Amino acid sequence: MTRVQFYYLLLLISFLFCFLEWGNNHSSFIFQLEYEILMNTNQASENFMHPLILFPFIGEILLLILIFKKKPKRWLIIISILFPGILVMMILLVGLLSLNIKIICSAIPFLITAILILRSMNQKN
Repeated sequence: MTRVQFYYLLLLISFLFCFLEWGNNHSSFIFQLEYEILMNTNQASENFMHPLILFPFIGEILLLILIFKKKPKRWLIIISILFPGILVMMILLVGLLSLNIKIICSAIPFLITAILILRSMNQKN
């Protein structure tokens, strides 16, 4: 596994471990929410079509493809960072507005890894 492929794997893992809190004593990681959405067969198709669920999920699939692809296209890398990145930026914004350190700290690894990937893309060119 190359360094860049390791970054893709790290990006995927850091996305799945973004933390959310809402209401009174409600909290969850993204991987837990995805499991609930995918395993709830009654409303899975309705829940899955929401843009805040669909685009990050597409981004995750693209990240899985990037992990195994030798020389991915530049647009594929950018989309695979951008789609889950939108949700992570919203999570970070919520954390900053509510001054919730757990939410802020859970979003930072994704952002750092995304920056590392983009820097490595620019160094190759």
